[in-house]
Amino acid sequence: VQLQASGGGLVQARESLRLSCQASERTFSRGTMGWFRQAPGKEREFVSSIRWSGGSTFYGDSVKGRFIISGDNAKRTVYLQMSSLKPEDTGVYYCAATSKRLINTAVDIARMYDYWGLGTQVTVSS
Repeated sequence: VQLQASGGGLVQARESLRLSCQASERTFSRGTMGWFRQAPGKEREFVSSIRWSGGSTFYGDSVKGRFIISGDNAKRTVYLQMSSLKPEDTGVYYCAATSKRLINTAVDIARMYDYWGLGTQVTVSS
């Protein structure tokens, strides 16, 4: 199973970007997919996730109100619309997936996800 992330780039503060992550198989159609990010010298941080069954979405505190996660199950693709970007949003964004329907208190735990994409760089300049 592969996760292919795309959409990263260099933008200025207050601009927007949309990330995409496509799974190679339908393994996750009833599971959970999400995004984590890692800035240089920092630990990997939970950004957002979506539970396919029911469509529940979850966000890290630092991105609430600015980022929106959505998905297209038929295309095996999850999107992350990022708006009002800040320099502190800079980092490598990793797509993650699991076939498990994670409970609410587990969606922000990296080790609960079984598959990871290679990451896409997002750089926000001030």
